Amino acid sequence: MSATAAAAPRTRDALRHVLLHLVTPLLMCLGMGLAYMGAFVTPEPHDMPIAVVGSGPRAEALARTVQDKAGDALDVRTLADREQAVAALKSLDIAGAYLPDAKAPELIVASAGSDMSALAVQKIFTPVAAEQGLPLKVTDVAKPVSDDPTGQGLFFLLVAVSIGSYASVAVLGAAGAALRMRVRAALVVGVSFAVSLIGAALAGPVFHLAHQGLWGVWAMSWLYSAGVLFIGVGLHTFLKRWTTLTMMVLFVMLNFTTSGGLFRPELQNGFFGSLHAFWNGAGFVEGIRGHLYFGGHDLGRHVMTLAAWLVLGLLMTAVAGLWERRRRPAPVAAATREADQEEEMEESVAV
Repeated sequence: MSATAAAAPRTRDALRHVLLHLVTPLLMCLGMGLAYMGAFVTPEPHDMPIAVVGSGPRAEALARTVQDKAGDALDVRTLADREQAVAALKSLDIAGAYLPDAKAPELIVASAGSDMSALAVQKIFTPVAAEQGLPLKVTDVAKPVSDDPTGQGLFFLLVAVSIGSYASVAVLGAAGAALRMRVRAALVVGVSFAVSLIGAALAGPVFHLAHQGLWGVWAMSWLYSAGVLFIGVGLHTFLKRWTTLTMMVLFVMLNFTTSGGLFRPELQNGFFGSLHAFWNGAGFVEGIRGHLYFGGHDLGRHVMTLAAWLVLGLLMTAVAGLWERRRRPAPVAAATREADQEEEMEESVAV
C-alpha cells in the first residue's frame, strides 16, 4: 500500500474525530441562544402582582380599570392602607403599590427585589397619575446598597460561583478519573469551600455587595457550589465528555435565566418562570437577596432548595461510586484514556 493510500484513511478518521467534537460547541451555541434570548429578549409582565391602596369605591374602581386594561399581564389587588402595602412589598408579595391621591399620588416599590419589576410598575402607573395632571411620587422602601445600585450584582455573583464550580467538574472528572470516588468527593468539599470563599470575598471586601451578613452569603455560596460540584462529579462517571454540555444546560442555560437576578418570574414566560420556584440558582439569588435586604424573608425555603440540590448531588455521587466499584474496567489503552481526558479538559477550558 502506498503512503498516499495509507494517509487517506488517517485523514478521514481525524476529520471524523474533529467533526464529532464540534457537535458540543454547536449545541452550546444553539442552547445558549434559545435560553438567553427566550428568557431575556422580550420581558413582559405575566400575572405581575401589584396593589392599589385604599378601601373605598374609588380604589376598587381604579383597580378594576387597571386590571381590565392589562388583562393577564397583571394581578391587581387592593390593600387597606400604606402600612399593609409596605409589608407586602417587603415580603415580595407584590411588585408595587399605588396610592391614589387628589394632590400627590404615590407609588411604592422595593427595587432591591427587582429593579426591572420596579421600573415596569412605574410604567404602569405613571400614565394613571398623568391623567390627573399630577406628577407621580416614587418611594423605594427597600433600596439595594449604593455599591450595587441596580441590585443585579447578585446575579453576577451567581455567574462567578457557577463558573468556578462547573468548570472544576471537568478537572475533577478528567484529571481525577484515576482517583477513587471518595477521594474525588473530598476534593469536591475542598474546591467548593475555595469557591465559596472567593464568592464571599467578591461580595464583601472586593465589590461591597454585602454591607452586612457576609457569613450568610458565604454559607449559601458553599451550599450552592457543593451541590453543583457533587452533581457534576456524579454525572461524569456516566456521561464522560458530554458532562460539560450537560452542566452548561443545567447550570447556565436553565440556571442563569431562571434565577431572578435580572428578571423576576413575573416578567418571564411560563417556562422560565416556573423553574424559578425550585432551581438552585434561584435559591441562591433569592436567598441572598432576602438575607441582605428583606430581613431574612423566606430564607429557610431558599436554603432548603440549595440543600435539596446538594442532597441530590450526594446521591448521584454515591451511585456513581457504587457503579465504578462494581463494574469491570474496559480494556482501553492508557494512551487512549489519557487522550480522552485531555480532550475533556480542553473542552472545559474553551467553554
